Amino acid sequence: MTVLTDLTLTTAREGLRRKEFSAVELAEAHIAAVEAARPLNAFITETPEKALGEAYRSDEKLARGEGGPLEGLPIAIKDLFCVKDVLTTAGSHILDGFKPPYESTITSKLWQAGAVCLGKLNMDEFAMGSSNMTSYYGAVHNPWTRQGDNRPLVPGGSSGGSAAAVAARIALAATGTDTGGSIRQPAGFCGIVGVKPTYGRCSRWGVVAFASSLDQAGPMTRSVRDAALMLKIMCGHDPKDSTSAPMDVPDFEAALTGDVRGLRIGIPKEYRVDGMPAEIDALWQQGIDWLKSAGAVPVEISLPMTKYALPTYYIIAPAEASANLARYDGVRFGLRVPGDTLGEMYENTRAEGFGAEVKRRVLIGTYVLSAGYYDAYYLKAQRLRTLIARDFDAAFEKVDAILTPTAPSAAFALGEKMDDPLAMYLNDVFTVPVNLAGLPGMSVPAGLSADGLPLGLQVIGRAFDEATMLRVGGVLETAANFTARPKSDFGKGAA
Repeated sequence: MTVLTDLTLTTAREGLRRKEFSAVELAEAHIAAVEAARPLNAFITETPEKALGEAYRSDEKLARGEGGPLEGLPIAIKDLFCVKDVLTTAGSHILDGFKPPYESTITSKLWQAGAVCLGKLNMDEFAMGSSNMTSYYGAVHNPWTRQGDNRPLVPGGSSGGSAAAVAARIALAATGTDTGGSIRQPAGFCGIVGVKPTYGRCSRWGVVAFASSLDQAGPMTRSVRDAALMLKIMCGHDPKDSTSAPMDVPDFEAALTGDVRGLRIGIPKEYRVDGMPAEIDALWQQGIDWLKSAGAVPVEISLPMTKYALPTYYIIAPAEASANLARYDGVRFGLRVPGDTLGEMYENTRAEGFGAEVKRRVLIGTYVLSAGYYDAYYLKAQRLRTLIARDFDAAFEKVDAILTPTAPSAAFALGEKMDDPLAMYLNDVFTVPVNLAGLPGMSVPAGLSADGLPLGLQVIGRAFDEATMLRVGGVLETAANFTARPKSDFGKGAA
């Protein structure tokens, strides 16, 4: 008998259409799995009643031969997306009690397609972090553990709750957001697929902002086909978002032909960084060999400005964050800590409401935007960003996609790098350049470390060419045949 929580998004879709089980049965199995998985701390807010109500309606639609492409499929939402009348916190104390009276564009699209909402997922506060340890609601635990070592591991960040939930089989899929790698790095750490689309491909309306020129939403799933299905729903022009691109959305599932013969795959020499573990380099070479065996042509490329990507990012992102987070003042919504004056109330609210990492980035951002430092830091970083994008433009004149590792290591233990912000920031060394250039990128699980932890490969595509990127990712997925599962697998739903 099939365990319902073992299904992927696409196999569950087919099972519902063949009436092998009902949407209510699928929802009940996942609700039970969510409850059993509470030790992972993946959810901030569970919405079982909402899920069951939506599942009943989905069964009615399916009985009439109706329903959307995600009809009756239970998913979970990163707590950065506004869901109408459901607590939305962005992982921060300062948004205590905030229940938005409106729906984000992306979640609206998902509900219109028939998806069922299991709840809101834990995350680094305001998406600032690479470990999911900055959340006001506590750290998320990776469902994976090292062989012979029971210390809890980070799931990556900031979409750590999303990655953990999908890997632990407590949600068929989840939404994430990616500002500097926050979909791809946790996907790599948890052994799932994570897709960051081209900047402008998905609407940011109703998504709590971190860095507006970098943030992009995307799907987190257990297969490339699932990601293609979900991405098709999430993409599309939104007049409410001035950065939303008025581009047609292709059928991403149809792009998964499995044929990469003749495609030129760029291998950037600058991504062989000092101190990178041998097993990461070996996996990268394995990915090159898989694509070569499938008929693709590896081509060495140079992205010389890559070495400036992290410092550029950690000037631009905090600068935009300091501007975006200025709206949280205790006046209109969320936490309010009284003071004798209005200014004191602002100070008290922000001091208590923001965590240490958010304060650090707001201070850095305010500093680089201040008079006397704007030209020296922020303006220079913007110029470097242009040069980084030019590197990619030049590379894509020679190649169709680029292959790199997702992260420079496997998942690390909770608290292992918290005292060293620089070491934490280096987790994003392979992912940040993609955001600065506004390109699509995805992580595909491709192997296990010597400690038995998942490792991912990253595929980078041309702007608005997610189809080719997904096609390459699908071939890697088939070649890797990644079937390993975490020991902390809470998906034990009934058949």
